[in-house]
Amino acid sequence: MALTAESESRLYRSLRAAAGAAAHLVALGFPTAVTVLARPGSSLFSWHPLLMALAFSFLMTEALLIFSPEISPLRSFSRKVKVRVHWALQLLALLCALLGLGLITYNKHLNGKAHFVTWHGLTGLLTVLYAGGQCAGGLLLLYPKLMKNWTLAKLKLYHATSGLVGYLLGCTSLMLGMCSLWFTTSVTGVSWYLAMLCPLLTSLVIMNQVSNAYLYRKRSQH
Repeated sequence: MALTAESESRLYRSLRAAAGAAAHLVALGFPTAVTVLARPGSSLFSWHPLLMALAFSFLMTEALLIFSPEISPLRSFSRKVKVRVHWALQLLALLCALLGLGLITYNKHLNGKAHFVTWHGLTGLLTVLYAGGQCAGGLLLLYPKLMKNWTLAKLKLYHATSGLVGYLLGCTSLMLGMCSLWFTTSVTGVSWYLAMLCPLLTSLVIMNQVSNAYLYRKRSQH
């Protein structure tokens, strides 16, 4: 029997809610697994995977999911509160990423290794620089008067679009990190594939959220 439009809408919302709940679990579960694997404090390098996982798997994912109408932990709060929390989480993500980048750079210097010669290293550097620029761009939304010739709606659209690009860069960097010798030596078989699925899942959820927000904005303009 064919589904009615109302049933399809309810099913779609349920699937989005289930995917969002899975994204929350992955956002927290992945850094937890990395913590167990890296044993922070066991070496200088051990802090790098933890800080990057916190930055791009947990903090940045949660900063974006705050605006989800289905699974945001702040659904009942005003948009102003959500924006402030989003900004705080993004700033924390940037600080973790900068610290993680600084530590791995110093660790390579101590061990006489070359810097940024792998795809993971290059993508990671680009991601951290991009995240810094994205945070700076976020200031324009907090203080839109700084851009007199731009409407607030256009600033929000560009910020969301560029933010999605930055998030996908972060997920790509994580996935490349899971191809490193350190990770592939420690995680093998099915566990490795499950780990690779983590950033893929959160990326799909975030992309769906951003695209739906864009379509909603377009409909509201007509």
